[in-house]
Amino acid sequence: MKAIGIILAGGNNKRMKELSYNRAIAAMPMVGTYRSIDFALSNMSNSRIQKVAVLTQYNTVSLNEHLNSSKWWDFGRKQGGLYVFTPTITAENSNWYRGTADALYQNLHFLKRSHEPYVVLASGDGIYKLDYNKILEYHIQKRADITVVCKEMPEGEDLSRFGQVKADDDGRIRGYEEKPMVETSRNVSCGIYVIRRRLLIELIERAAEEDRYDLVKDILIRYKDIKRIYAYQLETYWNNISSVEAYYRTNMDFLKRDVRSYFFKEGNSVFTKVDDLPPAKYNPGANISNSLIACGSIVNGTVENSVVFKKAYIGNNCVIKNSIIMNDVYIGDNAVIENCIVESRGTIEANACYKSEPGDIRIVVEKKDRFII
Repeated sequence: MKAIGIILAGGNNKRMKELSYNRAIAAMPMVGTYRSIDFALSNMSNSRIQKVAVLTQYNTVSLNEHLNSSKWWDFGRKQGGLYVFTPTITAENSNWYRGTADALYQNLHFLKRSHEPYVVLASGDGIYKLDYNKILEYHIQKRADITVVCKEMPEGEDLSRFGQVKADDDGRIRGYEEKPMVETSRNVSCGIYVIRRRLLIELIERAAEEDRYDLVKDILIRYKDIKRIYAYQLETYWNNISSVEAYYRTNMDFLKRDVRSYFFKEGNSVFTKVDDLPPAKYNPGANISNSLIACGSIVNGTVENSVVFKKAYIGNNCVIKNSIIMNDVYIGDNAVIENCIVESRGTIEANACYKSEPGDIRIVVEKKDRFII
């Protein structure tokens, strides 16, 4: 593909509460064995983008560990590869990334030293499958300056955390509001963009000269009536996990057969870093229904409508319902957990009870004696 890829994975979000205290959102564990960023990286690899940069900033320890080898996503090439960039103190600059546009500006050397004519920009917190070649074809067909991937969201979804887009019949964006308090459109930006590399360099340098730091507010919205900015409508599954509710709901979506089939059986694969762990073990007394149990886990109790991540231990007579049990959690005998997210590396005492009402997800953080990854 005649494009380079950039994944913006440096942001933090208070909507994630305790879940993002010790890790980047792009490093959030997903579906038992994956990380959020795996979906964007897999899309890049499957689209034959050979050169990809990941821009990181907040809580990067677990994310950098996950990205310590490019072989899992097939970026270990003589030409191209996977690059991880963090804010760097130089003679000219001592700032952290002040926004998405500033993150690109501080790594402008990556854009200038590349030769591909186009850039695919994506966020690290989107869960989806997409062939970026289709967006590039649309981009060229429309003779667009910038193409924004958009999704029509269903009724009842909280849209205040999204950029909301209005496009005309030809697909050209005529209105764009970033996270408005009042809903203006159900068509939202997915945080995925295609743009000519030279144009991106020009816009980023101009924004830096004017002390503007945000890609959406200071480029997309500011230039929507000047540049040809088009919306590419995504019809398949997409979700953003940047809130506790969205993270919980997205994991629970994978309990549906059609969603699992779409991601793991149809079309291209989703890749991730592989741990050498034994398969999940179900001891006598285990009762599993409509759940995902990851490798390295041991189950002795009842698990219903739940996602259990790697190396979890669930004791005798435990009842786990409608919950997410994250990596390396120990749950003692007779514990009851319902409508909760149990943080990684926690220890739940025997006979403990954590319950919450459906739709009011509780985050359980107990006795962390090791760093959360």
